[in-house]
Amino acid sequence: MHFLYNLSIYLYSILIRVAGLFNAKARQWVTGRKGIFKQIKTEIDHNRPVAWFHCASLGEFEQGRPLMENFREKYPEYQIVLTFFSPSGYEIRKNYTGADYIFYLPPDTARNAGLFIDLIKPALAVFVKYEYWFNYILQLSKRQIPLIYVSAIFRPGQRFFTSWGKWQLNILKLADHFFVQNETSRDLLEKAGIHQVTVSGDTRFDRVYKVAREKKAFAAIEKFTGKSPLLLAGSTWPADEELIFPLIQNNSTGLKFIFAPHEVHPERIESLVRKIPGKVIKYSELDDSKINAFDVLIIDSIGILSHLYQYSKIAYIGGGFGVGIHNILEAATFGNPVIFGPNYKKFQEANDLIEMGGAFSISTKDEFQQVVDKLMENEAFFMKCSTVSRSYVESKRGATEIIMDYIAGILSST
Repeated sequence: MHFLYNLSIYLYSILIRVAGLFNAKARQWVTGRKGIFKQIKTEIDHNRPVAWFHCASLGEFEQGRPLMENFREKYPEYQIVLTFFSPSGYEIRKNYTGADYIFYLPPDTARNAGLFIDLIKPALAVFVKYEYWFNYILQLSKRQIPLIYVSAIFRPGQRFFTSWGKWQLNILKLADHFFVQNETSRDLLEKAGIHQVTVSGDTRFDRVYKVAREKKAFAAIEKFTGKSPLLLAGSTWPADEELIFPLIQNNSTGLKFIFAPHEVHPERIESLVRKIPGKVIKYSELDDSKINAFDVLIIDSIGILSHLYQYSKIAYIGGGFGVGIHNILEAATFGNPVIFGPNYKKFQEANDLIEMGGAFSISTKDEFQQVVDKLMENEAFFMKCSTVSRSYVESKRGATEIIMDYIAGILSST
């Protein structure tokens, strides 16, 4: 089975190179890895120890970020190597100042894994959430380099818990520790024979709580909203936006709207501008003379969304009509009731907030309208939902501290 896995990695590398001829994201995946080993060999300073943090993409980066920042504060003598699998993470965070080196992760072949680890020589490896690269795990174990998983989550039916996935489970057992989000994950691992598990929760709670306490002000956004209630649609895709357009067209509640689409390349932004049935302006074009003339604002830049939820009354989070919802905690920490599409079941925080009454899953335009109307027309209901969202985030903090205590033990013994 390991042979088939290695073959799949090899075939994937070939196919994505072919896709790169037609697809910009695939092309970034390929070009970002060209000459990667030469680059690493040239750049890494081996006069200081290294800690390696790996994230799949941007969402996992936000989970790993509080841990990296806490690590840098407590262990300034260490260099931090941050790697990404996806261009969505690397291209947006390639200039992140919290890491000393930021690279694409080479494809998971035995040769690549061994060479990469030998070049960076980490004293510790931290993989965030889902990144199960089996050759990297094997090579780290072979070199006796501690590997921990953080904010991990496991579900029944995953390949590790099937008969054909036992070889992968056996490799997972080589990891030094798993810090998981919930008891279900712990129970599944322990039943499968993995006992080096701690239920620590999700480090994203620490991150979004910090953002809320250290929020940045945006004068232009404040002037745009004025005294009007704001609905902020964050990380949206076209299927999400189609639900919101009728609300803009028949706006009887005095709402203003901000769209922060998941992708902000010019073609995507211009397409959204054309579809919105109202007076719309882009954030890059906003100035004092134009602010009051528009009801809809499109954020056509990156890096500010998490701070903008401080201005919204209601948040809609995109992705629920695709592979899964994006980060709802950034909105919840500011007390926003959160609305999203039907594909949310894999996200613990979404299930929790729906059960507690701080979030709502919708599938149609009518359902979306009904939820918004109730939140806008019933202040007591809105306040209850808002309080639930904010309190939920506050109650779930602390994962970073738990993990850092474990890391301190590892580093003190090396």
